[in-house]
Amino acid sequence: MANPNIVNVTSIYGKTVQAALTTTLTTELLLCAADKVLKINSITIANIDGTNAADASVFITKSGGSPIAIASTIAIPADASLTVIDKNTSFYLEEGDNIEAGANADNDLVITISYEIISSS
Repeated sequence: MANPNIVNVTSIYGKTVQAALTTTLTTELLLCAADKVLKINSITIANIDGTNAADASVFITKSGGSPIAIASTIAIPADASLTVIDKNTSFYLEEGDNIEAGANADNDLVITISYEIISSS
């Protein structure tokens, strides 16, 4: 399958996904389906632990490839958040690409990904 031509868009749906991060650094959080393009508008990670800092890592894995870091082992203080991607640094995922993430402590960090599903069919 091929990625859709985003000049001839028939639909754009805004979506958000959230997840608690675990120590499995390659936990798949968002996969781009066939015949779609995902525009990633923002990625924010919040530390919900009121006492301890925690480290976060976020990766993009191209279809069939290895994870490539877009944020690597960044310390997030207790009760603070980190903006990994915002509207000024948005990017696209093509079909088969995914976003993976993890932390150095289970369930201390929560990730929020805001994105658009773009389709031409």
